[in-house]
Amino acid sequence: MKDAIIILGAAVWATGPSPTLLRRTRHAAKLWHQNKARFVVPCGGLGVHPPTEAAAMQDLLLADGIPAAQIILEDKSTTTLENIRNACAVLPGRDVIIVTDGYHQARAKMVARHFGLQADMSSPDMPRLPLREHLREVVARPAYAWKLRRLPPRS
Repeated sequence: MKDAIIILGAAVWATGPSPTLLRRTRHAAKLWHQNKARFVVPCGGLGVHPPTEAAAMQDLLLADGIPAAQIILEDKSTTTLENIRNACAVLPGRDVIIVTDGYHQARAKMVARHFGLQADMSSPDMPRLPLREHLREVVARPAYAWKLRRLPPRS
């Protein structure tokens, strides 16, 4: 059993959680119910619309039967790098599962490795890979690699 499942943030819309946030949170809840980890760490601060991404995920996790004592919020971050770095500060251990979409896994794994996490990646099924998301990752991965070279590990 892993120490925790980290759910990387996704937008909260004016109408509620975005489809990406819903998909990631439901997938993480499924993993927790399969006894894959002791805790769930929803990540994400306040975007354009309240509540924070982490709080929106927490509401979904509670509704799915995960006890509040098993949920550790990280509600200040606004980027993938911050999601993982800030989660490190609240984690009960370093052996984790990171839940994000498939197109985002390589960048998330790179950040997790930088901060000393032993991270398995897990993704919910997606109906179709949006081209704009794939293209964003083509630019974001090298940018993150450059940023991480300038950051001390486990900062």
